[in-house]
Amino acid sequence: MSILIYVESQNGKVAKSAKELASYARAYADKTGQDVVAVGAGLDDADELFKYGVNKVLKVNNESLKQFNAFAHAQMIADAAKTSEAKIVLISSSNDAVYLGPVLADLLEAGYVSHVISLPEEKDVFVVKRKVFSNKGIAYTEILTDKKLLRIAKNSFGLIENAVEGTIESFEPDVDLSVYEVYKVVNVEKATGKISLSDADIVVSAGRGMKGPENWGMIEELADVLGAATACSKPVADLGWRPHQEHVGQTGKQVAPNLYIAVGISGAIQHLAGVNGSKNMLVINNDPEAPFFKAADYGVVGDAFEVVPKLIEKLKAFKQQ
Repeated sequence: MSILIYVESQNGKVAKSAKELASYARAYADKTGQDVVAVGAGLDDADELFKYGVNKVLKVNNESLKQFNAFAHAQMIADAAKTSEAKIVLISSSNDAVYLGPVLADLLEAGYVSHVISLPEEKDVFVVKRKVFSNKGIAYTEILTDKKLLRIAKNSFGLIENAVEGTIESFEPDVDLSVYEVYKVVNVEKATGKISLSDADIVVSAGRGMKGPENWGMIEELADVLGAATACSKPVADLGWRPHQEHVGQTGKQVAPNLYIAVGISGAIQHLAGVNGSKNMLVINNDPEAPFFKAADYGVVGDAFEVVPKLIEKLKAFKQQ
């Protein structure tokens, strides 16, 4: 018996989300006496997972599977679950995993729960705690099926090093590659930020209050000082001020960093739905009635063009000390 995690990678490197899945799996495996097995395609640094408690990595070297396809990767994971006799399978909350989850649940015939934020409760029944209603509520969900598929919420468990002596095995999954003929990636448009939104602990986001793309320099400078990723509201992406890859909200990317800084964003419910998972939210807006202030942990009422440069100045001085 084992717990299986699906490892996503970026340019062959294990993604931060996979390390969080490994940390989660290791913590539960220690309570239940199971091993942790990982599966992924094109993992150049697979041994990195050993630091977080993975006992075995099933490394897939098939060139086709290095490109994500929900149907193909679901088959790959389902075959790995069969091979490792895993009853519990974990996936992340990345954009790819959102599409992957329902397909994989169907193949596994597994109960599927998303937005999970804690380990299963130690009872006679398998109950997990999860976020609901756009992260505004908490639900306790019981899974009754023999196999269980959990999609873990971003930054909900953290990275916990618990090194083990692991092994890497080549794995050739039984996958129907004809699914790649249904659709294929013809172009990849990358976000301009130095740090990806999916891995960022801090996100600096801005809206129409910036008045135009020519003013985005100070947002990028603030992000650079903080080691943060940059993001934007939907209207900004629609206007072409920033690439759509940076759009966060209900119809964009959902983020859950340790700190989310919103500059010149009013805080419409659609935007809040994508950022409510953030552990701390700081809002900078010149409108004291902006809805975002009701959801924020910290708020600054003021002109962003005055507040942000002063904040950058103070942060730089602090880092030099």
